[in-house]
Amino acid sequence: MELTLLGTGAPEGLPRPGCPCAACAAAVGDEARAATSLLVDDAILLDLTPGPAFAAARAGRSIAGVRQVLLSHPANGPAVEFPAGLPAPGRVPDGRELSVISGHRVRALALDTPGTGYEVSSPDGERLLYLPPGAAPAGLVAPARPYDMVVLDVTGRPDALARLREAGAAGPTTDVIAVHLDHDVPPGRELHRRLAAAGARTVPDGTTLVVGDYHAVPDVPRRTLVLGGARSGKSYEAERRLEAFPDVLYVATGGGREGDPDWARRIAAHRDRRPASWRTAETCDLVPLLAAEGPPLLIDCLSLWLTGAMDEVGAWDDATWTGGGADALAKRTAELVAAVRATRRTVVLVSNEVGSGVVPATASGRRFRDELGRLNAALAGECEQVVLVVAGQALLLRG
Repeated sequence: MELTLLGTGAPEGLPRPGCPCAACAAAVGDEARAATSLLVDDAILLDLTPGPAFAAARAGRSIAGVRQVLLSHPANGPAVEFPAGLPAPGRVPDGRELSVISGHRVRALALDTPGTGYEVSSPDGERLLYLPPGAAPAGLVAPARPYDMVVLDVTGRPDALARLREAGAAGPTTDVIAVHLDHDVPPGRELHRRLAAAGARTVPDGTTLVVGDYHAVPDVPRRTLVLGGARSGKSYEAERRLEAFPDVLYVATGGGREGDPDWARRIAAHRDRRPASWRTAETCDLVPLLAAEGPPLLIDCLSLWLTGAMDEVGAWDDATWTGGGADALAKRTAELVAAVRATRRTVVLVSNEVGSGVVPATASGRRFRDELGRLNAALAGECEQVVLVVAGQALLLRG
């Protein structure tokens, strides 16, 4: 089954007409995208894009043989051309199956937003799932086997991909194609980096893909270290790396602080933006979690873990530090580094970068800065990917 993407953008396209934002200004060449529309085996057209006949011709295809035109979402972009001679566009009721004269079967899936998702099966058995913008499946029933390809709004609804993975509808070999791309994510390297972190990819308008053919799925790093200063966006970057995966265990090393309303507000803000399917554990006992089997871990953050470890070994007192505290802390950090090296779980670690600011005025402050720098360096050496977040921008240092 061949799939030609006549467009891969949001309903208004990318760049949006008249929009002066930086993302739209940078959306040129292969990063410029018309409204998403899919042509399946030159026989089925899913959604419409401006000038579909010309879009198909540019891709070396023709829509003259289209036997079915299906719409997936209410039109909320500019008016699009409907070429004469094609079947009238329609929508399949949720749960119903349509047999096309070409031999394809199309089944409509219910969504959690207005619109319809479509499962397309070829005469040879390949299976494609297409979801409209801003939509996720509602009440998804686990299929007998994962789809060969899923085409959906990965940047706008990463939780939709998480639901598919949780139900077994998207597996390790499923080709995940991001469409409905809008200006909320800068195009180019940043877009492709974010998609790769979710195990997805995108292609330029006019690309033809073969559903069911092997394609190297972007590798999601087993271990990632996310560094950044205060309010740099490092926690948000770490959370975004796992939001397309279900059943994540969020490990909060800070715990609660009685009588500190500002700290309580910070914790609540973190909790509110996490997916509802994630679980939370408040603990600094990280080694057993890393050694156990289970879902991905998001550990936020190592600087608070180090603060607790230094409290326990008496690192703030000079005499205790020189009398055995330094060795005790070194043992603890070595155990943590070894656990990260040996873990079989996907893990994203968050830590502060404190070595670029003002030199602390106290010996204990300098001690914490130095130990955190050593811990970050040791853990970075064990991670496949290391990211530094500055002013909300993720800079890839390794991987």
